[in-house]
Amino acid sequence: MRELRSATEDPAERAGGPLTADAATRAVGRVLGEVLDERMSEAYDLDAVFARDVAGRVSAFARRGGKRLRTAFAWCGWRAGGGTGDPGPLLRTGVALELVQTCALVHDDVMDGSHLRRGAPSMHVDLARMHRAEGMTGGAESFGHSAAVLAGDLALAWADDLMTEIALATTDGPRLYREWRAMREEMVAGQYRDLQAQAAGASGVDEALTIATLKSALYTVERPLALGASLAGADEAVTAALRAAGRCAGLAFQLRDDLLGAFGDPALTGKPVGDDLRARKLTYLLAVALEMGRATGDEEAVALLSPAGPALPERAVEGVRAALERTGARDMVEAKITELADTALRRFGETDADAVVRREFAALVARASGIRAPQVREAV
Repeated sequence: MRELRSATEDPAERAGGPLTADAATRAVGRVLGEVLDERMSEAYDLDAVFARDVAGRVSAFARRGGKRLRTAFAWCGWRAGGGTGDPGPLLRTGVALELVQTCALVHDDVMDGSHLRRGAPSMHVDLARMHRAEGMTGGAESFGHSAAVLAGDLALAWADDLMTEIALATTDGPRLYREWRAMREEMVAGQYRDLQAQAAGASGVDEALTIATLKSALYTVERPLALGASLAGADEAVTAALRAAGRCAGLAFQLRDDLLGAFGDPALTGKPVGDDLRARKLTYLLAVALEMGRATGDEEAVALLSPAGPALPERAVEGVRAALERTGARDMVEAKITELADTALRRFGETDADAVVRREFAALVARASGIRAPQVREAV
């Protein structure tokens, strides 16, 4: 790992790895660039058209980055599990998480028909524009969707290749790969349950929580924490505490995302606001509002929020937002987020993590859930 350390670490960090989550995410950004350069070179050796149209877009999307929360949580799991020394495997695990996130977002945008991602056109939209610009034959939208599916597949292949390399070179490789394998299956299960719920007109609160857990909470926080713990060789008690903390923090993250999808600012979120409301897509927010509307006899809210029926026109979206507030659902979800974040911090505190790492985790939970960062007291 000599080259990796020289390329990614400050001298003061070499003895114990990156000293903060922010330092880890910055280092992962640099390693990501190195990995993508290698993959692009290989892609051009394979086929120049494929490299330009598909691999190049995957590389550009991944480099554009997001919050890199998964990397930061993996660092917290690593440090809470006793991880020190060479951070190379951790950083490359962070790169793999960024690539699997690229796959998830590209595919999610195709399935949801979303046109904007990270402040730029979604992958399928960009590929459809290329089709038109180059005067290709056939349907531009169909081409864009098909090519975007391939782009997502490529990102997943790159992620899997990287994790295989890490697992083969790591003492706890089998344990690490079991976490990775479970995470991928959970993602697919969650995405399918999301699609199935929409097609079936599901509206239950429990079902909404199941989808949020499978689709987001596990792979956003719980599995990254467990991946980091696996790299550190953490014992089962520490890993169990991290899993519990991660599940709660991940749900808080998803519930905040639901609120931003309804009430956020596209200029800040980098994606459209109101798409889920128009589609009456099952989220915990919508399910709670529908349940409360039925309980209070709010027929207007029930009619607007019921998932059975066609997509709503744009003019109805404000009415949906009003119903989410009038029923008390928005306030209830805010309270649920705070409760989940508090539980996440308590469970994380059951590990052997020092005060620095606990403060880092608390700041990450606050950032993911949109609540004020709590004070973490020194252990006594």
